[in-house]
Amino acid sequence: MLSAHGFQATFKYLGMFRDGLICTVSLSALTVLFGFILALLLAVLRLSNVCPFRALGIDKNGMLRTGFLGKLSRFNPLKLFATVYVEVFRATPMLVQLFIVYYIVFADVSLPTFKLFGFIRFERFLPGVVALSLNSGAYLSEIIRSGIQSIDGGQTEAARSLGMSQVQNMRFIVLPQAIKNILPAIANEFVTIIKESSICYTIGVQEIMYAVSAVKGATFSIGEPLIVATCVYFCLTYPTSKIIAHFEKKMSVGDHRNGGDGGKKKKLKTETDVLLMEQERIKAKVKM
Repeated sequence: MLSAHGFQATFKYLGMFRDGLICTVSLSALTVLFGFILALLLAVLRLSNVCPFRALGIDKNGMLRTGFLGKLSRFNPLKLFATVYVEVFRATPMLVQLFIVYYIVFADVSLPTFKLFGFIRFERFLPGVVALSLNSGAYLSEIIRSGIQSIDGGQTEAARSLGMSQVQNMRFIVLPQAIKNILPAIANEFVTIIKESSICYTIGVQEIMYAVSAVKGATFSIGEPLIVATCVYFCLTYPTSKIIAHFEKKMSVGDHRNGGDGGKKKKLKTETDVLLMEQERIKAKVKM
């Protein structure tokens, strides 16, 4: 049961929740940064057209082969690797991935034992960032891939006609537009990571839920620390969501001007001109 005494005892440890807030924000920011870099690489690999056995698809008469050799000629190892990675990380729980990274991948790795900001243990913080980044990269890659595919193919053809390579086209033409389109989704991923980072307390990362566990051990109360943690998460994610929605609305103004309202006004103007021309034609017939 919740009680005033329990909240008074919990408020004595607000410094731990403050430290947990700093750790959570740092963990989420680094996760989104490294996850985005990984996701961009995965998206490019999934959209690549690298087929090392392409030559096997054509016989000596110049005809396309069918069967095994035909399928082998279309085999893209980079796309297969990226697809398997995305499907595996999206189909398994994040907690399992976190434990595999911490207890298996970093089991024999001697990490430095210094503390970030004076209280975050680096040897536990780094595996948490790696695990969350690997998971976030799988989800962000699908967002980036859909953003790249949303760009009109005519722009790629125009870039090629100007003599631009595929890398230059992706760097200067496609990616800037795609990132603009998917920026709200990437920002929303930051909010999601803030909430999902709570599982890192299971490996000793000093984030908000770690503070809850510590306060529970000191006060023998669980309800009050959970309420405080809920308020901290809400105060962190709700304003962030509103800021994201504000910038998303600002970014969509130009699109409405160019393709939304502008198109409707042009259409209405055209229909009005047609009606006026029809009226003039009728008047001319009446005068005749």
